[in-house]
Amino acid sequence: MPVEINPVFLHKKYLFRKKFLKLFGAEFYVYDESKHLVFYSKQKAFKLKEDFRIYSNENQTKELLRIKTPEIFDIGATYSVFDTSNSENIGAIKRQAIKSFFKDEWIFLSNDKAEIGKLTEKSTTGALLSRIIRLIPQQYVILANNRIIAKIRRHFNPFILKYTLEINPEPIIDRRLLISAVILLCGIEGREG
Repeated sequence: MPVEINPVFLHKKYLFRKKFLKLFGAEFYVYDESKHLVFYSKQKAFKLKEDFRIYSNENQTKELLRIKTPEIFDIGATYSVFDTSNSENIGAIKRQAIKSFFKDEWIFLSNDKAEIGKLTEKSTTGALLSRIIRLIPQQYVILANNRIIAKIRRHFNPFILKYTLEINPEPIIDRRLLISAVILLCGIEGREG
Protein backbone atom coordinates (compact mmCIF):
# COMPACT_ATOMS: atom_id res chain seq x y z
CA MET A 1 0.00 0.00 0.00
CA PRO A 2 1.50 3.42 -0.96
CA VAL A 3 2.42 5.77 1.88
CA GLU A 4 0.25 8.87 2.08
CA ILE A 5 2.30 12.07 1.95
CA ASN A 6 1.46 14.99 4.21
CA PRO A 7 -0.25 17.76 2.14
CA VAL A 8 2.40 20.32 3.20
CA PHE A 9 4.76 18.58 0.75
CA LEU A 10 2.37 19.08 -2.20
CA HIS A 11 2.72 22.82 -2.84
CA LYS A 12 4.07 24.03 -6.17
CA LYS A 13 6.23 26.81 -4.73
CA TYR A 14 8.17 27.33 -1.48
CA LEU A 15 10.20 30.20 -0.06
CA PHE A 16 13.13 29.21 2.18
CA ARG A 17 14.53 31.86 4.51
CA LYS A 18 17.47 31.63 6.87
CA LYS A 19 17.10 33.49 10.16
CA PHE A 20 19.22 36.64 10.27
CA LEU A 21 21.74 37.18 13.11
CA LYS A 22 21.75 33.73 14.67
CA LEU A 23 25.07 33.44 16.54
CA PHE A 24 25.33 29.66 16.85
CA GLY A 25 23.79 27.19 14.45
CA ALA A 26 21.11 28.22 11.99
CA GLU A 27 17.34 28.33 11.67
CA PHE A 28 15.34 28.04 8.45
CA TYR A 29 11.74 29.02 7.77
CA VAL A 30 9.86 27.62 4.78
CA TYR A 31 6.67 29.26 3.51
CA ASP A 32 4.12 28.15 0.91
CA GLU A 33 2.91 30.38 -1.94
CA SER A 34 0.34 31.97 0.41
CA LYS A 35 3.17 32.94 2.81
CA HIS A 36 2.08 30.48 5.51
CA LEU A 37 4.85 28.81 7.50
CA VAL A 38 4.87 25.13 6.51
CA PHE A 39 8.30 24.00 7.76
CA TYR A 40 10.82 25.06 10.36
CA SER A 41 14.31 23.62 10.59
CA LYS A 42 17.15 24.08 13.01
CA GLN A 43 20.82 23.32 12.39
CA LYS A 44 22.76 22.84 15.61
CA ALA A 45 26.14 24.50 16.01
CA PHE A 46 29.34 22.56 16.66
CA LYS A 47 28.07 19.18 15.45
CA LEU A 48 30.60 16.98 13.69
CA LYS A 49 27.86 15.07 11.85
CA GLU A 50 25.12 17.10 10.17
CA ASP A 51 21.64 16.40 11.51
CA PHE A 52 18.79 18.60 10.27
CA ARG A 53 15.32 18.21 11.76
CA ILE A 54 12.36 19.63 9.84
CA TYR A 55 9.25 20.46 11.85
CA SER A 56 5.75 21.61 10.99
CA ASN A 57 6.17 24.76 13.11
CA GLU A 58 8.59 26.84 15.16
CA ASN A 59 7.45 25.18 18.41
CA GLN A 60 8.95 21.92 17.09
CA THR A 61 5.94 19.93 18.24
CA LYS A 62 5.75 17.71 15.15
CA GLU A 63 8.88 16.46 13.40
CA LEU A 64 8.27 15.70 9.71
CA LEU A 65 11.69 14.95 8.24
CA ARG A 66 15.22 14.20 9.37
CA ILE A 67 18.30 14.72 7.21
CA LYS A 68 21.52 13.23 8.52
CA THR A 69 24.89 11.91 7.49
CA PRO A 70 27.14 9.33 9.13
CA GLU A 71 30.23 11.19 7.86
CA ILE A 72 32.14 13.72 9.93
CA PHE A 73 32.46 17.04 8.05
CA ASP A 74 32.86 15.82 4.50
CA ILE A 75 32.24 18.06 1.49
CA GLY A 76 31.19 14.96 -0.46
CA ALA A 77 28.85 13.64 2.20
CA THR A 78 25.73 11.59 1.54
CA TYR A 79 22.66 12.82 3.47
CA SER A 80 19.94 10.29 4.20
CA VAL A 81 16.38 11.63 4.33
CA PHE A 82 13.74 10.06 6.59
CA ASP A 83 10.04 10.83 6.96
CA THR A 84 9.80 10.63 10.75
CA SER A 85 6.01 10.75 10.79
CA ASN A 86 5.82 7.28 9.22
CA SER A 87 9.43 5.98 9.72
CA GLU A 88 10.01 5.88 5.96
CA ASN A 89 13.51 6.06 4.46
CA ILE A 90 12.90 8.31 1.43
CA GLY A 91 16.35 8.21 -0.18
CA ALA A 92 19.53 10.26 -0.04
CA ILE A 93 21.24 13.32 -1.46
CA LYS A 94 25.00 13.25 -2.17
CA ARG A 95 27.13 16.31 -2.78
CA GLN A 96 29.62 15.95 -5.61
CA ALA A 97 32.72 17.13 -3.74
CA ILE A 98 35.21 18.21 -6.40
CA LYS A 99 32.62 19.42 -8.93
CA SER A 100 30.96 21.59 -6.26
CA PHE A 101 34.02 23.81 -5.96
CA PHE A 102 33.29 25.18 -9.41
CA LYS A 103 29.61 24.45 -9.90
CA ASP A 104 27.38 23.01 -7.15
CA GLU A 105 26.12 19.55 -7.98
CA TRP A 106 24.13 17.13 -5.84
CA ILE A 107 22.92 13.64 -6.79
CA PHE A 108 19.54 12.25 -5.67
CA LEU A 109 19.64 8.57 -4.71
CA SER A 110 16.83 6.07 -4.25
CA ASN A 111 16.64 3.75 -1.23
CA ASP A 112 18.74 1.19 -3.12
CA LYS A 113 21.39 3.90 -3.87
CA ALA A 114 20.52 4.19 -7.58
CA GLU A 115 20.92 7.67 -9.07
CA ILE A 116 17.47 9.14 -9.80
CA GLY A 117 18.27 12.79 -10.46
CA LYS A 118 20.63 15.70 -10.11
CA LEU A 119 20.59 19.22 -8.68
CA THR A 120 23.05 21.52 -10.44
CA GLU A 121 23.74 25.21 -10.83
CA LYS A 122 22.10 26.42 -14.03
CA SER A 123 25.15 28.12 -15.52
CA THR A 124 28.86 27.41 -15.10
CA THR A 125 29.67 31.09 -15.72
CA GLY A 126 27.07 32.19 -13.16
CA ALA A 127 28.41 29.64 -10.67
CA LEU A 128 31.98 30.91 -11.01
CA LEU A 129 30.89 34.55 -10.79
CA SER A 130 28.83 33.85 -7.66
CA ARG A 131 31.94 32.48 -5.97
CA ILE A 132 33.96 35.60 -6.82
CA ILE A 133 31.23 38.20 -6.33
CA ARG A 134 29.11 36.82 -3.47
CA LEU A 135 26.20 39.14 -4.28
CA ILE A 136 25.39 37.38 -7.57
CA PRO A 137 22.43 35.09 -6.84
CA GLN A 138 22.73 31.45 -7.82
CA GLN A 139 20.18 29.56 -9.91
CA TYR A 140 19.77 25.80 -9.90
CA VAL A 141 17.80 23.18 -11.79
CA ILE A 142 16.79 19.70 -10.68
CA LEU A 143 16.88 17.13 -13.47
CA ALA A 144 15.38 13.65 -13.70
CA ASN A 145 15.19 11.55 -16.88
CA ASN A 146 16.96 14.40 -18.73
CA ARG A 147 14.24 16.95 -18.02
CA ILE A 148 13.89 19.82 -15.58
CA ILE A 149 11.49 18.91 -12.78
CA ALA A 150 12.19 21.85 -10.43
CA LYS A 151 13.99 25.19 -10.30
CA ILE A 152 15.70 26.87 -7.36
CA ARG A 153 16.57 30.55 -7.32
CA ARG A 154 18.57 32.37 -4.70
CA HIS A 155 17.24 35.87 -4.06
CA PHE A 156 19.47 38.90 -4.22
CA ASN A 157 19.83 39.91 -0.58
CA PRO A 158 23.24 40.57 1.05
CA PHE A 159 21.89 40.00 4.58
CA ILE A 160 19.25 37.26 4.52
CA LEU A 161 19.70 33.99 2.65
CA LYS A 162 16.53 33.20 0.67
CA TYR A 163 15.71 30.59 -1.95
CA THR A 164 12.58 29.90 -3.96
CA LEU A 165 11.81 26.33 -5.03
CA GLU A 166 9.33 25.78 -7.87
CA ILE A 167 8.30 22.18 -8.47
CA ASN A 168 6.75 21.03 -11.74
CA PRO A 169 3.61 18.88 -11.56
CA GLU A 170 4.44 15.19 -11.01
CA PRO A 171 8.17 15.74 -10.44
CA ILE A 172 9.30 12.03 -10.60
CA ILE A 173 11.59 12.52 -7.55
CA ASP A 174 9.86 12.48 -4.17
CA ARG A 175 8.96 16.06 -3.19
CA ARG A 176 10.32 15.45 0.31
CA LEU A 177 13.77 14.89 -1.21
CA LEU A 178 13.47 18.10 -3.24
CA ILE A 179 12.55 20.15 -0.15
CA SER A 180 15.36 18.49 1.84
CA ALA A 181 17.85 19.45 -0.88
CA VAL A 182 17.02 23.15 -0.49
CA ILE A 183 17.33 22.87 3.31
CA LEU A 184 20.82 21.42 2.70
CA LEU A 185 21.63 24.26 0.28
CA CYS A 186 20.60 26.78 2.95
CA GLY A 187 22.73 25.05 5.58
CA ILE A 188 25.81 24.51 3.42
CA GLU A 189 25.58 27.88 1.62
CA GLY A 190 25.13 29.68 4.92
CA ARG A 191 28.24 28.03 6.29
CA GLU A 192 30.38 28.57 3.18
CA GLY A 193 29.26 32.04 2.23
